[in-house]
Amino acid sequence: MSANTTASQAASFKGLFITGTDTEIGKTCITAGLTHALSQTGLRVAPIKPLAAGQDLVDGRWVNEDVQQLHAAQNIGMSPEQVGPLQYRAACAPHIAAAMEGRSIERHAVLAAIRASAALGDFALVEGVGGFRVPLSAGFDTADLAAELALPVVLVVGLRLGCINHALLTAEAIRARGLTLVGWVANTVDPAMPHVTDNLAALDAALAAPCWGHIPRLKLPTADAVAEHLNLQALLPQCLV
Repeated sequence: MSANTTASQAASFKGLFITGTDTEIGKTCITAGLTHALSQTGLRVAPIKPLAAGQDLVDGRWVNEDVQQLHAAQNIGMSPEQVGPLQYRAACAPHIAAAMEGRSIERHAVLAAIRASAALGDFALVEGVGGFRVPLSAGFDTADLAAELALPVVLVVGLRLGCINHALLTAEAIRARGLTLVGWVANTVDPAMPHVTDNLAALDAALAAPCWGHIPRLKLPTADAVAEHLNLQALLPQCLV
């Protein structure tokens, strides 16, 4: 798969692809919040984190914190393995984590796992890993994955110094793959960030996509707490088409 792959066909299932301006900027919290908010409207939402690196041993089981968070947010009976079909022990880039276990990340296996989990609901939320272009294997990265899925994209912008540049570069990369940026969510990473209002205004003007919410720094960022700060009126039209 070429690094210049662009979306060329319609998605095989309804859903959204959630990406972010960087790693550790709250993609999973936002995906969990979207899962909760959309589930409250009656949609059977399947949250999927197809590649999850970093596991802890809990009660004799290896678990990934992000997968557990998404699993807790859904209400359609998915197993943790269906939410996070490909998990790795080491908390690092997935291609490195896979290699440490003598495994490889195969394009067809990733796509098949996503489609199998998506089939369990009527609307899927597929969360990427790290930023928009994270290598997975030779000639295949997360931008290629998004293009293969051909889903509309939601961008999580981590609010901290430099976020405008990161957001605009990511939006440019998304559109270069022939994908539609349908919305973005501002997530407070640095609660002491100055000029937040001015930054949000600049992002709103430059991203040319609706803002689906501004999430403050939450003491307990549970799915329902995040959902309270999402704009359902902005996101529902995209989910009900």
